[in-house]
Amino acid sequence: MTTQRPKVAVVVKGWPRLSETFIAQELVALEETGYDLDLWSLRFPTDKKRHPLHERLKAPVFYLPEYLHQEPLRVLRGMLSAAAKPGFWRAAAVWLKDLKRDKTRNRVRRFGQACVLARELGDDIDLLYAHFLHTPASVTRYAAIMRQMPWSVSAHAKDIWTSPEWEKREKLQKDTFGAAFLATCTGVGARHLAELADRADRVELIYHGLDLTRFPNPPEVQPTDGPMRFLSVGRLVEKKGFDRLIAALALLPAELDWHWEHIGGGGSGKALEAEAARLGIAERITWRGACDQPEVIAAMRASDVFVLPSRIAEDGDRDGLPNVLMEAASQKLCLLSTPVSAIPEFITDGEHGVLSDDAPEALAAAMLRLAQDGALRAELAEAAYARLTASFLMQPGIVQLDQRLQSAMTADQET
Repeated sequence: MTTQRPKVAVVVKGWPRLSETFIAQELVALEETGYDLDLWSLRFPTDKKRHPLHERLKAPVFYLPEYLHQEPLRVLRGMLSAAAKPGFWRAAAVWLKDLKRDKTRNRVRRFGQACVLARELGDDIDLLYAHFLHTPASVTRYAAIMRQMPWSVSAHAKDIWTSPEWEKREKLQKDTFGAAFLATCTGVGARHLAELADRADRVELIYHGLDLTRFPNPPEVQPTDGPMRFLSVGRLVEKKGFDRLIAALALLPAELDWHWEHIGGGGSGKALEAEAARLGIAERITWRGACDQPEVIAAMRASDVFVLPSRIAEDGDRDGLPNVLMEAASQKLCLLSTPVSAIPEFITDGEHGVLSDDAPEALAAAMLRLAQDGALRAELAEAAYARLTASFLMQPGIVQLDQRLQSAMTADQET
């Protein structure tokens, strides 16, 4: 007997994005499970490249007005149409309550986008599902109230730790038109959000995991020939800690032959390049910029140690469980990171990798130790690969998500 799954409209902040492979992986897997999806993006793409995963998604992609003044007639039609819907004034009251506590243009834009979404959604859509608890979930929530339909959300990292508590709480309460369920990809995030929900079971831990069919088998470990090859992949933003990594690289002893390669975009690239030049290590660094998945995998296979010195930013932003750590583990690349957020849920220090303090001195000591001990690198890499294949594959999470999406239609009615 064929399972009848709901038709889902997925709301994302931007599509496609090179830094959000976990979203693309999930959506492709849902389609392969049997879901019929529509994809709605709040922003137009800015990345010049695309991952192969993006090409595999069959769902039609629709773009909401990124700024309301850019498409005034579309926004006006959306508002007039939404005003005639039975849930409009209830949604407007919720939005006005939010606006009093968040008097920003972004909050106004969210409501305008929600009106357009409520008007243009197909009548065959059964459920709205947002990725990220902040802006995408707000647009989704307002539109769902207008259309009197259930909605759900997947929360990740920045959206959890930088959103105000009142907003998170109200998106997790039935009497404030909260989500039918919230999926989140870390144990630390799940525990925090469950404390804010009216029912703990409204929140479910669903690790993204990794689809190993997208990756080649790991290469045979070869003795290092030439410089010790350190690799990092991540946006050049504060929470990734690359400023401290550059300071750490400058502390490595002169007799150590090393090279660091960085992959990823971000706004602080020029400042970091200037700092590397000031410290006299610019010639030992390659800045690759944004790369697609095949390029990232090739870099991992050619490296000796993967370094991700995550830390908590001043505004509270932090990583969740970066998928790139699992991707590096899939290629049996030795892992060096920090015990921030959910990283210890995947890496046990000294067992699956090294978790260092993010101070430059500590990072430098950890890199030197790994550079000098090839047997330790190989042992840690093997253990991380075993950890990945035993507990962090994609399919169990897709099964969980499938069950929650199917039950979301009646979840609140049954409680």
